[in-house]
Amino acid sequence: MKQLHTFDEVFDSQKTFRAILDAMANPGRRESAAEAAGKLYGGNPAMLAVAMTLLDNSVRFCCLGDSALAEQIHLLTHAPAAEAGEADYLFVADPAQIPEAVAAAKCGTLENPHLSATLVIADNGEGEAEAVLYGPGIAGRMRCPLSETAVGALRLRDARHDEYPEGIDLIFLSPDGSFFSIPRLVKREEA
Repeated sequence: MKQLHTFDEVFDSQKTFRAILDAMANPGRRESAAEAAGKLYGGNPAMLAVAMTLLDNSVRFCCLGDSALAEQIHLLTHAPAAEAGEADYLFVADPAQIPEAVAAAKCGTLENPHLSATLVIADNGEGEAEAVLYGPGIAGRMRCPLSETAVGALRLRDARHDEYPEGIDLIFLSPDGSFFSIPRLVKREEA
């Protein structure tokens, strides 16, 4: 029997999960899932590595912009697919789908803010913009270079005006497997 993937569901998932936690705790700081992504095949191995780390059959996902990726995620994680407004995780492979994903993403409730969605967005890093980030995990205010994709997604997220502690978490994933996150409580101001 030929093995397609060499991703270890225990050790590689643990390592990737640790990187995701570090990125969430340190908004704007780049982490990497490149090693785990290198053990997976398909059109978007970095997204598969994140999916295999975060998903199982108890959470729902939606994949916008790439039906082949959605099929791979389901086959590898057994997570059920859902409509964007019902998904716990939204994978946005095509940046043109960001407005739809941000608008549809669930933000939790005041009693249960943890029922919000996390968006994993493909970010090619094109265009250089700068934002000032502040909030949990940031001492004071931090100037952060971001891509146009990230700044656009943050503008859309901010336009939702989710009430604290509701909101959506964002993970921006580059093709090389590097990523950074902007958790729901981190705010942005124009640089």
